[in-house]
Amino acid sequence: MLKIGIIGHFAKGLNAADGQTIKTRMLEDELNLVLENKAISVDTHNWKNNPFKLLFHCVRLLQTCNHIVVLPDTNGIRVLVPLMIALNSLFRRKIHYVVIGGWLPDFLKDHSSYRAVVKKINSIHVESHTMINKLMDLGFRQAHYMPNFKRLKPLSEEELTLNQQMPYKLCTFSRVLKEKGIETAIEAVTQINEKHGKTVYTLDIYGLIDPEYKDRFSHVMSTAKEYVSYKGIVGYDQSVETLKEYFMLLFPTYYSSEGFAGTLLDAFASGLPVLASDWKYNREIVTDGINGFIYNLENESLQDKLEDILGDPDAINNLKRNCLEEYDKYNPDYVIRQFLSVIEGNLKEPKVIHVSG
Repeated sequence: MLKIGIIGHFAKGLNAADGQTIKTRMLEDELNLVLENKAISVDTHNWKNNPFKLLFHCVRLLQTCNHIVVLPDTNGIRVLVPLMIALNSLFRRKIHYVVIGGWLPDFLKDHSSYRAVVKKINSIHVESHTMINKLMDLGFRQAHYMPNFKRLKPLSEEELTLNQQMPYKLCTFSRVLKEKGIETAIEAVTQINEKHGKTVYTLDIYGLIDPEYKDRFSHVMSTAKEYVSYKGIVGYDQSVETLKEYFMLLFPTYYSSEGFAGTLLDAFASGLPVLASDWKYNREIVTDGINGFIYNLENESLQDKLEDILGDPDAINNLKRNCLEEYDKYNPDYVIRQFLSVIEGNLKEPKVIHVSG
């Protein structure tokens, strides 16, 4: 009988809006929908305050479950993974690593001392084919593709908001952090509006403000024009209702750990095309001219792309329908079935997929 334990940052009882916590909670929810026996979870939130409590729960999990799923961040891989591998020498369970974000291949390339420990994990599940290729180059044959997923109620074609009028409503929908391109978006919209001498675009910013960016963001917003607004945090199950009225989502990220950002799923389910930077793995998800647009950080600017779009805004309507089709590719039911097939041993070998761009 398949009995799964999950160790990750659930922060249960708290209102968390970061991608790490949201995906950890969603994985537990989806596994509980599939399994007759509910998955058992261990919350690593504030584990440093009581490390022996975490140790106790990890041992109990290994005693109870035959498959253990770990979802550590960059700090957790230094502690949680070695701990579980060491404890597992007594229990011989199957350990599976679901990676959140795109940081793991570069981390293992730069920190060779962790490779031997991570290679003892039975399967590694990453959000992009490029990450698989990078891990295989480092000798990790147990890497598998597990795209991001999110159970949303996507719009129907009849519910799409078409034929919007100027000023066109833009938004960002991610953690509010400079490296997520927040200031890039503000500057681009400001420059275009000043160039045209009127408001052709508005910009609404949604998301949790990173604590280290809070003072800087307050300063940025204090000098921003009236067509730039911060709209706060939206529950992850309310994203479609919020985003469906917008013209386009901006995602000018250059965040070092970016993987398959959940905001892209929110946009697709809302029929909202994405204008994204050609950063990390965005090109695998956003197909230029199909479900959005990509601009090259080295020789293009966000402002230039917005100017191009302004010249033919009706073209966005065609992309909106494509976005709904794109969301179907990341149906949680399919993603979780594939994941369970891997950990049960029905899918054993990763496939190398050559990604262009």
